[in-house]
Amino acid sequence: MLGLVLLFATLAFAIVRPRGLPEAVVAVPAALIAIAIGLVPAGTAADSVADLGGTLGFLAAVLILAHLADLDGVFAWLGGRLSRGSRGSPTRVLTLVFVLASVTTAVLSLDATVVLLTPAILVTMRTLRLRAAPAMYATAHLSNSASLLLPVSNLTNLLAFGAAGVSFLGFTALMVLPWLVSITVEYLVFRRFFRTDLATPAAEGPTAGPSRSVPARPAPRTSLAVIAAVLLGFAVGPIWDIAPGWVAAAGAAVLAVRAVAGNRIGVGRVLLEANPLFLLFVAALSVVVDAATGHGLEPAISRLLPTGEGLVSLLLMAGIAAVLANVVNNLPATLVLLAALGSVPATGLVLAMLIGVNIGPNLTYTGSLATLLWRRVLQRHDRPVSLKTFTLLGLLTVPVCLVAATGALWLALQLR
Repeated sequence: MLGLVLLFATLAFAIVRPRGLPEAVVAVPAALIAIAIGLVPAGTAADSVADLGGTLGFLAAVLILAHLADLDGVFAWLGGRLSRGSRGSPTRVLTLVFVLASVTTAVLSLDATVVLLTPAILVTMRTLRLRAAPAMYATAHLSNSASLLLPVSNLTNLLAFGAAGVSFLGFTALMVLPWLVSITVEYLVFRRFFRTDLATPAAEGPTAGPSRSVPARPAPRTSLAVIAAVLLGFAVGPIWDIAPGWVAAAGAAVLAVRAVAGNRIGVGRVLLEANPLFLLFVAALSVVVDAATGHGLEPAISRLLPTGEGLVSLLLMAGIAAVLANVVNNLPATLVLLAALGSVPATGLVLAMLIGVNIGPNLTYTGSLATLLWRRVLQRHDRPVSLKTFTLLGLLTVPVCLVAATGALWLALQLR
């Protein structure tokens, strides 16, 4: 029971973040308490953190890579491309936002979509004088649901990748159809839900006036080339036993050396962009989850989980994962479910779990840290969000996406 109390206290603080304090402020003391009172042996805690080493290293490298790409103008360039490609059409804007957000989430992870792409899109919407709501909510949804494609698209994917028992390309091959299906369902629902906004021309928008275009700027070729090389490295690295973290670190190092040499950023700032306090939070959270799962939560969940890779089993797994993600947040839900699945889980069940913890959080604000971060980003840009709108969109998209994406996964498993 005390392990569950520590877990919920840690999550509550991470969700509320009073006075903007980092999540680690409560997570680290909670982990130390769990160790001190014997809920988690010190050796077990050390092993849990060590097991996360590669995952945390990858996350740090991608955060640095994404920030340096932004410093080089990648996201501003994408905003300009969005502006010119839209030709002032709200529907074309939404279509292009779906493409940009889906690819950004898949390649640079959901944090890049929330922190870097979302502000660039908001600037573009103001410039075009179009209603921002469709694009604004699209970045929130796609930061979660579009993170199904690659093992590196989401921290939950990275945590589960080893348990899935497939290669990088094998993971992608099985998840590409669920990824496409989920994005397609989201797009069709958004087109219908925001039909009034999408039918409103620029002159009748909230800031009346003629639509303008973002001036063309040269493509940041170096950053784009590095990102492409990193993506290629993710795919071919396993041939030489090179982990994704080393590939991402190499790409980040190239851009960091270039930026530091050009006096555009200091070494200290580069290191801070890895968000060490958040990495510490994730490490501490793994210990707190161990305390909860080892004292009641894991056995209870294990009894609910299905076995086998039949369609019904996959749907049940995805549903349980989605519910748990909205109750305790998708990051601890992933850790709990991985523990409950055992040491050698079926590949299909692990991937169905990822569908649940990645799509499910679109139902509530608290489902993922990415959604909470999205809200803070919009607040800083004076863009309030509506709980009613977010919830309605979630109710319209999450159940259908879960069923459709899981069905697509089942089909992919039959064809492998």
